[in-house]
Amino acid sequence: KFMKARFYCTYYSAIKAMLPTGIWFRDSADSQKRPERRIKEKTVKIASLAISAEEAADYVTRSANHRAILKFLAESGETSVEDICYFTGVTAASLNALAKRGVISLEPREVLRRPKVSEITTPTVTELSPEQAKAYSELSPLLESGKPEAALLYGVTGSGKTSVYIKLINAALEHNRGAIVLVPEIALTPQFTALFSKHFGERVAVLHSSLSVGERYDEWRRIRAGDAVVVVGTRSAVFAPVHRLGIIIIDEEQEQTYQSDSVPRYNAQDIAKFRCVQRKAMLLLGSATPSIESMLAAKTGRYRLSVLPARYNTKPLPKVIIADMKRELKEGGGGALSQTLRTEVEKNLERGEQSILFINRRGANAIVACPECGKTFTCPDCSVNLTYHTANRRLMCHYCGYSEPLPPRCPQCNGILKFIGTGTQKVEDEFHLVFPGVSTLRMDTDTINAANPHEALLKKFSDDKIPVLIGTQMITKGLNFPNVTLVGVINPDNSLYAGYYRAQERTFALITQVVGRAGRGDKDGRAVIQTFTPQNEVIRFAAAQDYDAFYEREIHLRQLSGAPPFAELHCAAVSGMDEDLVILCAKEIRDALTDAFPAASGVRILGPTAAPVVKVSNRFRYRVFAAHKSADARFRAVFADVIRKFASDNRFRKLAVAGINGAFDS
Repeated sequence: KFMKARFYCTYYSAIKAMLPTGIWFRDSADSQKRPERRIKEKTVKIASLAISAEEAADYVTRSANHRAILKFLAESGETSVEDICYFTGVTAASLNALAKRGVISLEPREVLRRPKVSEITTPTVTELSPEQAKAYSELSPLLESGKPEAALLYGVTGSGKTSVYIKLINAALEHNRGAIVLVPEIALTPQFTALFSKHFGERVAVLHSSLSVGERYDEWRRIRAGDAVVVVGTRSAVFAPVHRLGIIIIDEEQEQTYQSDSVPRYNAQDIAKFRCVQRKAMLLLGSATPSIESMLAAKTGRYRLSVLPARYNTKPLPKVIIADMKRELKEGGGGALSQTLRTEVEKNLERGEQSILFINRRGANAIVACPECGKTFTCPDCSVNLTYHTANRRLMCHYCGYSEPLPPRCPQCNGILKFIGTGTQKVEDEFHLVFPGVSTLRMDTDTINAANPHEALLKKFSDDKIPVLIGTQMITKGLNFPNVTLVGVINPDNSLYAGYYRAQERTFALITQVVGRAGRGDKDGRAVIQTFTPQNEVIRFAAAQDYDAFYEREIHLRQLSGAPPFAELHCAAVSGMDEDLVILCAKEIRDALTDAFPAASGVRILGPTAAPVVKVSNRFRYRVFAAHKSADARFRAVFADVIRKFASDNRFRKLAVAGINGAFDS
C-alpha cells in the first residue's frame, strides 16, 4: 500500500517487485489473481545403506561394482548418487539394481542452489581504530532504542566504514535481529559477501540480478525460513523477508542506482525507511560523499551524524594533480592520455604498482562525422548519435541496441570520416600505443558477461597483478586493491555539464570515489584529473577531497533554485510513437495539474519538457513536473488521480502515462 501511494504503481507491480524471479501472479480460470511458481526445487538422489555395515561387508555378490558401492557407503555414509558414480566409477544402473534388492535405499532430497562465495584473506575485524570505535559507540545505542532510528556514517574513502557495519550487524545478531546491507553495484556484492561470510558464515545470503533464477529463489527461501539473517545485495534486496529486522545499511547511499528506472519506480532508500519504521529498526546510510538530502537531514538533526575523518591506516588521502587539457592541445597533445598521466603511469610500471584509469563512457568514439558534408551517424530509433566500437568495428546505440557496420568512407560524399570523443575502448587502444606490451584489463558493460562476470575480472586484476584497469563508473567505488597507487580520471567534463540539477553532485561524487581507490594499502596514492575546465569549483573541491566545501556551495544553489531537498519533485511522464499526441497529452496534464493546484497551494507546475533523450526505441518522451516543499498524502492522491485520468483517456490509449516520485536525468 505504501508503494502504491508513494510511487504511483499498482498493487500487482509492487508485489511482483517484492517477490523473487520465478514467482509471480497470473490469471487463473476463475479470473482471480493467484501465486504460481515458475521454478521448481532442485533435488538430488541420496543413497544410503538399507542394511547394517556388517551385513554390507558380508553381502554376497559377483558384481565388482556392487561391492565398490557397498564399501563406499559403509565408509562414507549417505551420499549423493552423483558423488558415488564419480568416486567409484560405477553407473546409476548398478545403484538401481541394489535398490531393487533392498540393499540400499535411494531417496530424492532437496538441495538449495547457492551462489559461490569467494574466499578472501582479509583478516576479520577484531579491533576498531579509535575513530571507528567512537563511531560505533555513537551508533550502537540506536539499535537498542526500541524505536525507528536513522543515522549517516560520513567517512572519507578508506576510513573503514565496512568495519563499523560489521560490528553493528554483530550487535544486531546478538539481540536476535537480522540485517540487510545494500550496495550500489553488482560488482561490489562478491567482495561484501565474502567478507561478511567470513564473519557470519552460512547466515549470509546474497540477492542480485546476476544470480541464476534458481539461486535467487533458493536464497529468498533461506531468508524467509530464517536460515539466513544477514542479506547482502543490490536495490531489490531491500525487500528481503528477514526475520526480526534490526538494521538496514545502505552503502554509498548517494548512488542513483538505488532508484529503479522501471515500473515500479521505487527508491530503495524510501522502502528502507518504511521498513525500519514498521520494524522499529535502524537505518544506516554510509558514504564518503553523502547526498545533499542526507547531509541536510544529518545537519538538521533528523539523522544522527557520525564522522570518520581519516583513513583507517592513517595514510593521507591521495595527492591529486589537475591536468589542463587545453594546455595539452596548445602543446600539440590532444589524445586520451595527457603527458602528466603518461608520466605517472610510467612511474607505476617501473615500481610494479597498479593503476586505474576511469572514463564514464564505453565504446571508442561518441561521434563519427564527415567534415566534408557534416553527416553524422544517428540511431534511426533514438535521438542519439551512434557510438563507434573498435572491438567489432560497428556503430552502436547504447539505448536500444541498434547497430550497423562502420562504412569505409562517408556514404553521402565519399569523404574521410572523423572520429570524435573518447570511450573506454579508445583509452585502451591509445594506452597500448604508448605502452606496447603492457597488459590491461577493461571493465565495462561490453566486457562483462556470463563468461566474464564482475568478480572474475576483479579477481584477475588482483591475482595476476595486471598493471592497468580501465573502466566506467562500476570501478569507482567500494573496491579495495592495496597495490593500486595511481588513478587517472579522464574527461569528467562530460557529466559535469549534463544540464541536470544533480549533475555537479554526481560528478563530484564520482571523482572523489574513484580517486579514493588509490593508496589504500601501505603505499601512498596519487591521482590525475584531466579536464578542460580546471578552474571549475567542483573539480577543485573534488581534487582537494573537500566534501564540506562542496556541500556548502551546493546547498546554497539548491535553496536559491528551489530544487531538492527544498522541494519534492513529482513527474508525469508521457511516451508514445506519435510526438504531437504525446505533446498534446503532456499539455493537458499540465493544465489539469494547474487547476488542481492553484498558486496558493505552493505547488509549482513545470513543463511540459522533452526528456534529455527525447526519443528511445521510436517512442517520444515528455514530462510535466510538480514541485512542492512537502508533498503530503493529499498532494499524492490528487497527483495520482490526474495520472489515472489521462492513462485511461481513450484519446491517449496509444500512449503510456506514468507517475514518478522524483526526477530522472535520462
